[in-house]
Amino acid sequence: ARCLMGEPDLVMFDEPSLGLSPALAQSVLETIVDLNEKGLSCLLVEQNVAASLEIAKHAYVLENGSITLSGPGAELLADDRVRQAYLGM
Repeated sequence: ARCLMGEPDLVMFDEPSLGLSPALAQSVLETIVDLNEKGLSCLLVEQNVAASLEIAKHAYVLENGSITLSGPGAELLADDRVRQAYLGM
C-alpha cells in the first residue's frame, strides 16, 4: 500500500505470494489485477507460473537468465513447452 501513495506509473511485485496461504495468495493476485485494470502498470515476478500466466497480459519465460519465450500470458499457459517444463503437464 505504501508504494501506491506516490501515485506511480509502475509497481514491481517480486514474489508477492511467497509464503502466503493459497487463499491469501489469490487475494494478492486479484488486487494486482484490480490495480492494473485501473491503469497502473504492474511488473510481476512470481514462482506460481500458472497463476501468474492466468493474469498476465504479456509474459516472459526465462531459462538460465535468458528470455526463451514471450507473449500473452494465456498463449504461454497453453504452450506445450511451458506446460511441460513449468507446470508438469
